[in-house]
Amino acid sequence: VLDLDLAFEVEKHAAIIGTSSAEEKSFHKAWERSNILSLMFMRMSITNNIKSTLPKTKSAKEFMTFVEKCSQIVDKSLTGTLMSTLSTIKFDDSRIMHEHSFKLQILQQDLSY
Repeated sequence: VLDLDLAFEVEKHAAIIGTSSAEEKSFHKAWERSNILSLMFMRMSITNNIKSTLPKTKSAKEFMTFVEKCSQIVDKSLTGTLMSTLSTIKFDDSRIMHEHSFKLQILQQDLSY
């Protein structure tokens, strides 16, 4: 429909010059459109607090790489936090055992994702 995957599948070609063929010009125009729309849609779908930590780039493929790296860092951090919570949590008499058991199950499910 929008052919947005072109910017991810194909590397950007050299700049268009006067001797470039009509096919090369058409491809370059399609690649630029794909790249711009992909960047726009990705930036729109990311929350502002995450967006501010990502470096500015003009390539959708580079932007996706930065997002992937940030995601892996967050996943590792979240895993560490969940493991710490799961290993140190203790039953106290402030709630019933069923609630405590349920909380442990939720932590275990979060950890398995």
